[in-house]
This record gives sequence, C-alpha cells and structure tokens, in this order.
Amino acid sequence: MSECIFCDLAAGRGGGKLAYQDDAVVAFHDLHPQAPVHVLIVPRQHTPGLSATEDDALLGRLLAAARRVAATLALTDYRVVINNGAQAGQSVFHLHLHLLGGRPFGWPPG
Repeated sequence: MSECIFCDLAAGRGGGKLAYQDDAVVAFHDLHPQAPVHVLIVPRQHTPGLSATEDDALLGRLLAAARRVAATLALTDYRVVINNGAQAGQSVFHLHLHLLGGRPFGWPPG
C-alpha cells in the first residue's frame, strides 16, 4: 500500500464508493461527509496540491468531472472547494476537489 490514501483510492485499492472515473480523474464519496452529498474528485496521478501543478488541462478536467458528478447526482446547487496547504484546511496532500451539496451553505465559509 502506498503512503497516499487518494493514490490508493484512485488505483482502486482501499474501497471507496465511486461516483465517476476516466483515464485521468476519479471521484468517490467521502467517508466522513460534511454535507448530504460530499464527493472527492482527485487526479489519478499524485499531485500534492493546487499550487504544485501547472497542468491547466488537468485542472479543467477536475472541474468538468465535478460538473458531471453534480449532474449525475441531480444537484443544481452545490459548492466546489479546493483547500491548498495545511492552514487552508488541506489534510491529505494529494490535489482534490470537494463537491458538496444537498443543504444550504453560508458565506463566508470557515
């Protein structure tokens, strides 16, 4: 088993209920959801965080996957969050998007 749980999940190891996958991106339901719908969208290739990538095409694919998952789950109102760095709340250092929905959200977050 690798040291990155998201690498393991993207490779099909460690369980996780899949919501979407393609050749570059995997989405799975969060094991500790913060909303009725909480899906994590990750690149298959390990990337520590948003500031660690210059692959604009990959970033676009991650957002497109979020849109697809939201449509599949019949979400019309949802939030997409990327935490970058420990002080921003990133706890797993593999780039990932949180797709959250199914309840009202306030502003500002956090």
